[in-house]
Amino acid sequence: MKETLRYLAGLAGPSGYGSNSTAEQVTEDCSLPSQLTAIITGATSGIGAETARVMAKRGVRVIIPARDLKKAGEMKEKIQKESPKAEVIVLEIDLSSFASIKRFCSEFLSLGLPLHILINNAGKFSHKLEFSEDKIEMSFATNYLGHFLLTELLIEKMVETAAQTGIQGRIINVSSVIHSWVKRDGFRFNQMLNPKKCSYNGTRAYAQSKLANILHAKELARQLKARNARVTINAVHPGIVKTGIIRDHKGFITDSLFFIASKLLKSTSQGASTTCYVGLSRKTEGVSGKYYADCNECSCSSMANDESEAHNLWRQSRALIHRRLRLPAAAA
Repeated sequence: MKETLRYLAGLAGPSGYGSNSTAEQVTEDCSLPSQLTAIITGATSGIGAETARVMAKRGVRVIIPARDLKKAGEMKEKIQKESPKAEVIVLEIDLSSFASIKRFCSEFLSLGLPLHILINNAGKFSHKLEFSEDKIEMSFATNYLGHFLLTELLIEKMVETAAQTGIQGRIINVSSVIHSWVKRDGFRFNQMLNPKKCSYNGTRAYAQSKLANILHAKELARQLKARNARVTINAVHPGIVKTGIIRDHKGFITDSLFFIASKLLKSTSQGASTTCYVGLSRKTEGVSGKYYADCNECSCSSMANDESEAHNLWRQSRALIHRRLRLPAAAA
Protein backbone atom coordinates (compact mmCIF):
# COMPACT_ATOMS: atom_id res chain seq x y z
CA MET A 1 0.00 0.00 0.00
CA LYS A 2 2.86 2.37 0.88
CA GLU A 3 4.48 1.79 -2.54
CA THR A 4 1.15 2.40 -4.31
CA LEU A 5 0.62 5.69 -2.49
CA ARG A 6 4.19 6.73 -3.25
CA TYR A 7 3.60 5.94 -6.94
CA LEU A 8 0.33 7.88 -7.11
CA ALA A 9 1.84 10.87 -5.33
CA GLY A 10 5.01 10.75 -7.42
CA LEU A 11 7.16 10.89 -4.28
CA ALA A 12 10.89 10.39 -4.65
CA GLY A 13 12.52 7.25 -3.24
CA PRO A 14 16.08 6.74 -1.91
CA SER A 15 17.52 7.46 -5.38
CA GLY A 16 16.01 10.93 -5.34
CA TYR A 17 13.60 10.03 -8.13
CA GLY A 18 10.10 8.60 -8.33
CA SER A 19 7.24 7.68 -10.65
CA ASN A 20 6.95 11.20 -12.08
CA SER A 21 10.65 11.50 -12.96
CA THR A 22 11.48 11.59 -16.66
CA ALA A 23 14.37 10.03 -18.55
CA GLU A 24 15.91 13.44 -19.17
CA GLN A 25 15.70 14.39 -15.49
CA VAL A 26 17.40 11.23 -14.22
CA THR A 27 20.29 11.60 -16.68
CA GLU A 28 20.93 15.34 -16.29
CA ASP A 29 23.80 14.83 -13.83
CA CYS A 30 25.32 11.74 -15.46
CA SER A 31 28.96 12.48 -16.28
CA LEU A 32 29.98 9.80 -18.78
CA PRO A 33 33.66 8.78 -18.78
CA SER A 34 33.85 8.69 -22.59
CA GLN A 35 31.59 7.84 -25.50
CA LEU A 36 29.67 4.76 -24.55
CA THR A 37 28.06 2.36 -27.00
CA ALA A 38 24.58 1.00 -26.31
CA ILE A 39 22.42 -1.53 -28.11
CA ILE A 40 18.72 -0.86 -27.45
CA THR A 41 16.13 -3.31 -28.76
CA GLY A 42 12.63 -2.05 -29.49
CA ALA A 43 14.00 1.45 -30.05
CA THR A 44 11.68 2.39 -32.93
CA SER A 45 8.72 3.21 -30.67
CA GLY A 46 7.55 3.63 -27.09
CA ILE A 47 9.95 3.62 -24.17
CA GLY A 48 12.71 2.10 -26.31
CA ALA A 49 12.61 5.09 -28.66
CA GLU A 50 12.66 7.51 -25.72
CA THR A 51 15.55 5.61 -24.14
CA ALA A 52 17.50 5.85 -27.40
CA ARG A 53 16.71 9.56 -27.81
CA VAL A 54 17.82 10.48 -24.30
CA MET A 55 20.94 8.33 -24.35
CA ALA A 56 21.98 9.82 -27.70
CA LYS A 57 21.38 13.28 -26.24
CA ARG A 58 23.79 12.38 -23.42
CA GLY A 59 26.49 11.42 -25.92
CA VAL A 60 25.98 7.65 -26.09
CA ARG A 61 26.51 5.96 -29.47
CA VAL A 62 23.22 4.15 -30.09
CA ILE A 63 22.75 0.94 -32.05
CA ILE A 64 19.14 0.35 -33.10
CA PRO A 65 18.39 -3.27 -34.04
CA ALA A 66 15.10 -3.34 -35.94
CA ARG A 67 12.90 -5.53 -38.08
CA ASP A 68 11.41 -2.48 -39.82
CA LEU A 69 14.43 -0.66 -41.23
CA LYS A 70 12.34 2.20 -42.59
CA LYS A 71 10.92 2.91 -39.16
CA ALA A 72 14.40 2.64 -37.63
CA GLY A 73 15.77 5.06 -40.23
CA GLU A 74 13.05 7.57 -39.35
CA MET A 75 13.95 7.21 -35.67
CA LYS A 76 17.60 7.82 -36.50
CA GLU A 77 16.70 11.01 -38.38
CA LYS A 78 14.54 12.19 -35.48
CA ILE A 79 17.36 11.64 -32.96
CA GLN A 80 19.97 13.35 -35.13
CA LYS A 81 17.68 16.31 -35.82
CA GLU A 82 17.56 16.97 -32.08
CA SER A 83 21.19 15.94 -31.42
CA PRO A 84 23.19 16.59 -34.63
CA LYS A 85 26.39 15.09 -33.21
CA ALA A 86 24.68 11.86 -32.17
CA GLU A 87 25.99 8.64 -33.70
CA VAL A 88 23.15 6.26 -34.48
CA ILE A 89 23.61 2.95 -36.32
CA VAL A 90 20.69 0.91 -37.64
CA LEU A 91 21.02 -2.85 -38.15
CA GLU A 92 18.42 -5.45 -39.07
CA ILE A 93 17.10 -8.01 -36.60
CA ASP A 94 14.03 -10.13 -35.93
CA LEU A 95 14.11 -10.96 -32.21
CA SER A 96 11.77 -13.91 -32.68
CA SER A 97 14.30 -15.60 -35.00
CA PHE A 98 17.46 -17.28 -33.70
CA ALA A 99 19.07 -17.10 -37.14
CA SER A 100 18.34 -13.38 -37.45
CA ILE A 101 19.78 -12.65 -34.00
CA LYS A 102 22.93 -14.57 -34.89
CA ARG A 103 23.29 -12.54 -38.12
CA PHE A 104 22.79 -9.27 -36.25
CA CYS A 105 25.46 -10.12 -33.70
CA SER A 106 27.94 -11.11 -36.42
CA GLU A 107 27.25 -7.83 -38.22
CA PHE A 108 27.63 -5.76 -35.07
CA LEU A 109 30.83 -7.51 -33.97
CA SER A 110 32.32 -7.00 -37.44
CA LEU A 111 32.10 -3.22 -36.87
CA GLY A 112 34.84 -3.48 -34.25
CA LEU A 113 32.99 -1.23 -31.80
CA PRO A 114 33.07 -1.55 -28.01
CA LEU A 115 29.86 -2.47 -26.18
CA HIS A 116 29.13 -0.93 -22.81
CA ILE A 117 25.35 -1.12 -22.49
CA LEU A 118 22.80 -3.70 -23.69
CA ILE A 119 19.15 -2.85 -23.15
CA ASN A 120 16.82 -5.79 -23.75
CA ASN A 121 13.70 -3.67 -24.13
CA ALA A 122 11.60 -4.95 -27.05
CA GLY A 123 8.27 -6.50 -26.07
CA LYS A 124 5.60 -8.52 -27.86
CA PHE A 125 2.05 -9.27 -26.70
CA SER A 126 0.12 -11.87 -28.69
CA HIS A 127 -3.65 -12.04 -28.27
CA LYS A 128 -3.84 -15.37 -30.05
CA LEU A 129 -1.46 -18.29 -30.15
CA GLU A 130 1.17 -17.83 -32.83
CA PHE A 131 4.62 -19.33 -33.31
CA SER A 132 8.00 -18.02 -34.40
CA GLU A 133 9.94 -19.52 -37.30
CA ASP A 134 11.69 -21.64 -34.66
CA LYS A 135 8.26 -23.02 -33.66
CA ILE A 136 8.20 -21.30 -30.26
CA GLU A 137 5.26 -19.32 -28.84
CA MET A 138 5.77 -15.77 -30.07
CA SER A 139 5.76 -13.79 -26.79
CA PHE A 140 8.22 -16.18 -25.13
CA ALA A 141 10.38 -16.31 -28.27
CA THR A 142 10.59 -12.52 -28.63
CA ASN A 143 10.51 -11.17 -25.09
CA TYR A 144 12.69 -13.77 -23.43
CA LEU A 145 14.50 -16.29 -25.64
CA GLY A 146 15.45 -13.71 -28.27
CA HIS A 147 17.00 -11.48 -25.63
CA PHE A 148 18.61 -14.47 -23.93
CA LEU A 149 20.37 -15.42 -27.16
CA LEU A 150 21.30 -11.80 -27.94
CA THR A 151 22.93 -11.52 -24.51
CA GLU A 152 24.72 -14.87 -24.86
CA LEU A 153 26.27 -13.82 -28.18
CA LEU A 154 27.33 -10.38 -26.95
CA ILE A 155 28.38 -11.01 -23.35
CA GLU A 156 32.03 -11.74 -24.16
CA LYS A 157 32.29 -8.48 -26.11
CA MET A 158 30.92 -6.67 -23.07
CA VAL A 159 33.35 -8.39 -20.70
CA GLU A 160 36.20 -7.60 -23.10
CA THR A 161 35.14 -3.94 -23.43
CA ALA A 162 34.97 -3.54 -19.64
CA ALA A 163 38.41 -5.09 -19.17
CA GLN A 164 39.98 -2.91 -21.88
CA THR A 165 38.36 0.41 -20.97
CA GLY A 166 37.90 0.06 -17.22
CA ILE A 167 34.26 1.09 -17.69
CA GLN A 168 31.71 -1.24 -16.17
CA GLY A 169 29.31 -2.84 -18.64
CA ARG A 170 25.59 -2.80 -17.91
CA ILE A 171 22.77 -5.02 -19.15
CA ILE A 172 19.16 -4.08 -18.48
CA ASN A 173 16.25 -6.48 -18.97
CA VAL A 174 12.96 -4.62 -19.24
CA SER A 175 10.43 -6.71 -17.34
CA SER A 176 7.05 -5.89 -15.78
CA VAL A 177 5.23 -6.02 -12.46
CA ILE A 178 2.92 -8.48 -14.21
CA HIS A 179 5.62 -11.12 -13.62
CA SER A 180 4.15 -11.56 -10.12
CA TRP A 181 0.96 -13.01 -11.59
CA VAL A 182 2.76 -16.22 -12.56
CA LYS A 183 2.30 -19.19 -10.25
CA ARG A 184 4.91 -21.91 -9.89
CA ASP A 185 2.75 -24.59 -11.51
CA GLY A 186 2.22 -22.23 -14.49
CA PHE A 187 5.91 -21.87 -15.26
CA ARG A 188 6.93 -24.98 -17.16
CA PHE A 189 9.58 -24.53 -19.84
CA ASN A 190 8.23 -26.95 -22.47
CA GLN A 191 4.67 -25.74 -21.95
CA MET A 192 5.76 -22.13 -22.46
CA LEU A 193 7.55 -23.08 -25.68
CA ASN A 194 4.53 -24.88 -27.07
CA PRO A 195 1.28 -24.11 -25.21
CA LYS A 196 -1.98 -25.78 -26.16
CA LYS A 197 -4.27 -23.70 -28.32
CA CYS A 198 -7.35 -24.53 -26.24
CA SER A 199 -5.81 -23.13 -23.06
CA TYR A 200 -3.69 -20.27 -24.47
CA ASN A 201 -3.94 -16.95 -22.68
CA GLY A 202 -2.01 -13.99 -24.10
CA THR A 203 -1.71 -12.16 -20.78
CA ARG A 204 -0.37 -15.27 -19.05
CA ALA A 205 2.18 -15.85 -21.83
CA TYR A 206 3.33 -12.24 -21.58
CA ALA A 207 3.65 -12.49 -17.78
CA GLN A 208 5.65 -15.72 -18.09
CA SER A 209 8.10 -14.07 -20.47
CA LYS A 210 8.53 -11.13 -18.09
CA LEU A 211 9.20 -13.44 -15.14
CA ALA A 212 11.79 -15.18 -17.32
CA ASN A 213 13.47 -11.80 -17.95
CA ILE A 214 14.02 -11.32 -14.21
CA LEU A 215 15.21 -14.89 -13.63
CA HIS A 216 17.66 -14.42 -16.50
CA ALA A 217 19.05 -11.29 -14.82
CA LYS A 218 19.37 -13.06 -11.48
CA GLU A 219 21.25 -16.07 -12.86
CA LEU A 220 23.53 -14.15 -15.21
CA ALA A 221 24.39 -11.71 -12.40
CA ARG A 222 25.50 -14.68 -10.31
CA GLN A 223 27.64 -16.07 -13.14
CA LEU A 224 29.26 -12.72 -13.92
CA LYS A 225 30.10 -12.15 -10.26
CA ALA A 226 31.63 -15.64 -10.03
CA ARG A 227 34.03 -14.84 -12.88
CA ASN A 228 34.80 -11.33 -11.55
CA ALA A 229 33.58 -9.76 -14.78
CA ARG A 230 32.99 -6.01 -14.70
CA VAL A 231 29.51 -6.34 -16.17
CA THR A 232 26.25 -6.01 -14.26
CA ILE A 233 22.73 -7.05 -15.20
CA ASN A 234 19.49 -5.83 -13.64
CA ALA A 235 15.78 -6.02 -14.43
CA VAL A 236 13.43 -3.03 -14.49
CA HIS A 237 9.70 -2.43 -14.43
CA PRO A 238 9.03 0.73 -16.46
CA GLY A 239 5.56 1.22 -15.03
CA ILE A 240 2.31 0.95 -16.94
CA VAL A 241 3.08 3.17 -19.90
CA LYS A 242 0.98 4.54 -22.76
CA THR A 243 2.53 2.34 -25.45
CA GLY A 244 1.42 0.02 -28.23
CA ILE A 245 1.27 -2.93 -25.84
CA ILE A 246 -1.29 -1.08 -23.69
CA ARG A 247 -3.37 -0.45 -26.82
CA ASP A 248 -3.21 -4.19 -27.54
CA HIS A 249 -4.70 -4.86 -24.10
CA LYS A 250 -7.51 -2.36 -24.58
CA GLY A 251 -9.71 -4.90 -26.32
CA PHE A 252 -10.04 -6.74 -23.02
CA ILE A 253 -11.16 -3.67 -21.10
CA THR A 254 -14.33 -1.61 -21.34
CA ASP A 255 -13.85 1.92 -22.65
CA SER A 256 -14.86 3.47 -19.33
CA LEU A 257 -12.44 1.33 -17.32
CA PHE A 258 -9.65 2.07 -19.78
CA PHE A 259 -10.34 5.80 -19.45
CA ILE A 260 -9.99 5.60 -15.66
CA ALA A 261 -6.88 3.39 -15.88
CA SER A 262 -5.28 5.67 -18.46
CA LYS A 263 -5.15 8.49 -15.90
CA LEU A 264 -2.74 6.36 -13.85
CA LEU A 265 -0.47 5.54 -16.78
CA LYS A 266 3.01 6.98 -17.13
CA SER A 267 4.12 9.07 -20.06
CA THR A 268 6.68 7.51 -22.37
CA SER A 269 9.45 9.66 -20.90
CA GLN A 270 8.49 8.65 -17.36
CA GLY A 271 8.43 5.03 -18.50
CA ALA A 272 11.95 5.26 -19.92
CA SER A 273 13.37 6.85 -16.77
CA THR A 274 14.17 3.67 -14.85
CA THR A 275 16.00 2.09 -17.78
CA CYS A 276 18.07 5.25 -18.27
CA TYR A 277 18.74 5.56 -14.54
CA VAL A 278 19.99 1.99 -14.18
CA GLY A 279 21.94 2.28 -17.44
CA LEU A 280 23.78 5.55 -16.74
CA SER A 281 23.64 6.59 -13.08
CA ARG A 282 26.74 6.41 -10.89
CA LYS A 283 24.43 5.31 -8.05
CA THR A 284 23.79 1.97 -9.77
CA GLU A 285 27.45 1.22 -10.50
CA GLY A 286 28.37 -2.22 -9.18
CA VAL A 287 24.74 -3.14 -8.49
CA SER A 288 23.72 -6.43 -10.14
CA GLY A 289 20.92 -8.98 -10.02
CA LYS A 290 18.38 -6.46 -8.72
CA TYR A 291 14.91 -5.35 -9.74
CA TYR A 292 14.04 -1.66 -10.13
CA ALA A 293 10.83 0.34 -10.49
CA ASP A 294 10.41 4.12 -10.48
CA CYS A 295 14.23 4.46 -10.44
CA ASN A 296 14.50 2.66 -7.09
CA GLU A 297 15.44 -0.87 -6.14
CA CYS A 298 12.34 -2.78 -5.06
CA SER A 299 11.15 -6.28 -4.33
CA CYS A 300 9.96 -8.78 -6.93
CA SER A 301 7.96 -11.98 -6.49
CA SER A 302 9.33 -14.87 -4.40
CA MET A 303 9.50 -16.98 -7.55
CA ALA A 304 11.56 -14.32 -9.32
CA ASN A 305 14.02 -14.58 -6.41
CA ASP A 306 14.29 -18.38 -6.60
CA GLU A 307 17.93 -19.17 -7.43
CA SER A 308 17.27 -22.78 -8.44
CA GLU A 309 14.41 -21.70 -10.74
CA ALA A 310 16.71 -19.10 -12.31
CA HIS A 311 19.51 -21.62 -12.89
CA ASN A 312 17.16 -24.25 -14.31
CA LEU A 313 15.63 -21.75 -16.73
CA TRP A 314 19.08 -20.60 -17.88
CA ARG A 315 20.25 -24.21 -18.34
CA GLN A 316 17.16 -25.22 -20.34
CA SER A 317 17.28 -22.05 -22.45
CA ARG A 318 20.94 -22.47 -23.31
CA ALA A 319 20.52 -26.16 -24.15
CA LEU A 320 17.59 -25.36 -26.47
CA ILE A 321 19.48 -22.63 -28.30
CA HIS A 322 22.61 -24.72 -28.69
CA ARG A 323 20.53 -27.55 -30.17
CA ARG A 324 18.69 -25.27 -32.57
CA LEU A 325 21.84 -23.47 -33.75
CA ARG A 326 23.95 -26.63 -33.62
CA LEU A 327 26.53 -25.05 -31.38
CA PRO A 328 28.94 -27.03 -29.21
CA ALA A 329 27.35 -28.70 -26.19
CA ALA A 330 26.41 -26.25 -23.46
CA ALA A 331 27.73 -26.49 -19.93
CA ALA A 332 25.24 -27.35 -17.21
